[in-house]
Amino acid sequence: MPLNAPMARNENVNENLSRDEIAHILLPYGGKALTDSQLASLAKYLELLTRWNQTIPLTSIQDDTEVVARHFGESIFAGSLLPMSRGRLADVGSGAGFPGLPLKIAFPELQVTLLEPNIKKCAFLREVQSALGLPGVDVVRNRYEDFHAAPGSFDFVCSRALGGYKRLLLWSKVVLKPGGHVILWLGTEDSNLLTRVKYWNWALPIKIPESRQRVLLMGTPKP
Repeated sequence: MPLNAPMARNENVNENLSRDEIAHILLPYGGKALTDSQLASLAKYLELLTRWNQTIPLTSIQDDTEVVARHFGESIFAGSLLPMSRGRLADVGSGAGFPGLPLKIAFPELQVTLLEPNIKKCAFLREVQSALGLPGVDVVRNRYEDFHAAPGSFDFVCSRALGGYKRLLLWSKVVLKPGGHVILWLGTEDSNLLTRVKYWNWALPIKIPESRQRVLLMGTPKP
């Protein structure tokens, strides 16, 4: 049994959502192109998240529909705005794998590095990777500040609600390839502050579907 994996309960912990239901929830987020196999992977991901969340705090959201929308849908939404079918992505402070793992499922050729300092969350991430048979995923138990990637290692740096954004931008400026993007899921107030950071070229913040106060902010470092 994987490190810190919760014991299975007798009852089925996830009779929750069918693939068709998951597909319907993901429509506002650009998920209409997902195959049946990809939807099956998301259903398995949801099952694992539900089970592990009983003993490890991975998400405060208990409703399956909300998990699919907020975690899977909002992650995949970035792929409807940028060409992410290929390249290398660093998911900083990955936690339970958002946005990196849903993006990997949606774009199988994407190479993903999940940076997460918590050992139990890393165990969960490795369990999901193994159960879903996802190649091209590296789970790194480290803080991003201590992860010494070579300059120009990544096409995308992503983070959801990490905080300390100015430090993250300094790190991203080094590890991104020329023309690479940082992609941030954050509140409108934080996005307004970050667009004033002068050594980045920022696109206009894009409202996340089904959300009132949260946006997707994308930028590229200035030369």
